[in-house]
Amino acid sequence: MQAQSINYISGLSYPSDTTSEPNRPRNLVLLGSTGSIGRSTLDVVASNPNAFRVLALAGGKNVKLLAEQAEAWRPSYLAVQDDQARQELLPLLRYQPEVLSGQEGYVSLAALPEADLVLSAQVGAAGLRGTLSAVRAGKLVALANKESLVLAGDLIRAECGRSKACILPVDSEHNAIFQCLGLQSSQINHSDAVQKDCSGLRRLILTASGGPFRGKSREFMEKAGKREALAHPTWSMGAKITIDSASLMNKGLEIIEASHLFGLPDRLIDVVVHPQSLIHSMVEFEDNSILAQLGPPDMRVPIASCLGWPGRMPNRSSGLNLLGLPPLTFEAPDASNFPALNLCRAALNGGNGLSVALNAANEVAVILFMADKIGFCGISRLVAAVLEKWDQRGAPQSLEEILELDEKARRLALELSKTT
Repeated sequence: MQAQSINYISGLSYPSDTTSEPNRPRNLVLLGSTGSIGRSTLDVVASNPNAFRVLALAGGKNVKLLAEQAEAWRPSYLAVQDDQARQELLPLLRYQPEVLSGQEGYVSLAALPEADLVLSAQVGAAGLRGTLSAVRAGKLVALANKESLVLAGDLIRAECGRSKACILPVDSEHNAIFQCLGLQSSQINHSDAVQKDCSGLRRLILTASGGPFRGKSREFMEKAGKREALAHPTWSMGAKITIDSASLMNKGLEIIEASHLFGLPDRLIDVVVHPQSLIHSMVEFEDNSILAQLGPPDMRVPIASCLGWPGRMPNRSSGLNLLGLPPLTFEAPDASNFPALNLCRAALNGGNGLSVALNAANEVAVILFMADKIGFCGISRLVAAVLEKWDQRGAPQSLEEILELDEKARRLALELSKTT
């Protein structure tokens, strides 16, 4: 794609420092501590024990692992998904932190006055409330929950403008772009396009591994089950994101995320398939220069980039031996076998809460696929059916409206799944 040149990025704020006391440990709140990103985050923290104090952990329903994490890090606050999980957790604790439950618990932890950094790593739309709470409290937010921006990108940008919150992208692709653009010392106004040092930017290039079905026939994909869909060739991730990677829905959601993070229309955001997963994304400028960020397919690298920002910090990833790398190859994505990319572009451009409907339909479809109630290709078909039936007029303006649309789309997806 030969995109028109632009000379600004209308984005989020990236201050040059994050604390008035740079020599003290940062107080870290980790939402989603028992998931893949949460566990990797604590591994990075363990590699830098003097840099952080784990202030709060939130761990859904995995109370056994959360109790183990609490014992290791002794946070002052914990949160779980509901009161039943809270009752199961309490007897497992050998000290007495404050234990909260439900969405309000996550919201409270995200806004703790003493928190310096909030890492939002919950899976799916459930992460929106916590992310928005941290943003409204003016926190430094390391964002691993892309759905927050897919559902509420405009709202989050507006709230950042009011609170002066700062968002750092944890997704490896967006973190790569962030690094390539050199935004770590930038001051960006949230509400207006501001002239930046990245004048002459032509396009962003998101890389995709292609997932386990790269090069497979449609017939193969129609018959594929959970075992095949969960066999990602390069990344080790949670089940939901692995299924999304297999359908390329994850990459489509990343187009929406990049649009909100960097203030760019989707025509300036391309996707290329890079099976080796060593180049995490690229930025092309109008002088035909391309900057790329390389690293192992290990989430500890972008996590460490965010936790250490504006500096760098070590982590226990394997690193890259340049002399031992395989050839680096690139392909165009197969839009016919992977319609999710175009569905996401249509949702981004369609307004009227279409991105909310798309994400909700996909979450329902993945659950149905994992329960063997629809086939793998049925995921994209169900999402397409929901978008086709969507009758919302006007963009949602508040968290409450977004959550109402999310629930409406889930009901519609379940209804259509019976006939699609």
